[in-house]
Amino acid sequence: MKPVEIYTTPICGFCHAAKRLLTQKGVSFTEIDVLRAPDRKAEMVRRANGGRTVPQIFVGDVHVGGCDDLYALDRAGKLDSLLSA
Repeated sequence: MKPVEIYTTPICGFCHAAKRLLTQKGVSFTEIDVLRAPDRKAEMVRRANGGRTVPQIFVGDVHVGGCDDLYALDRAGKLDSLLSA
């Protein structure tokens, strides 16, 4: 399974929803809390091609986007193959 990284803040409902979906699928992920590590926010924005909102989700080198994008991939049946490819 590809490594999954998710940039979050603890007060973000969309972050919690994205983490819940990944957890339900049995996916381990690395969470980067940009509120506690503000120096990582610039890294997130760079990796997300200017995306400043959380969550920003990466599967391997692929930028998935935010929570809505993650759920859309799952509904389209593409998330599992992305995770296992």
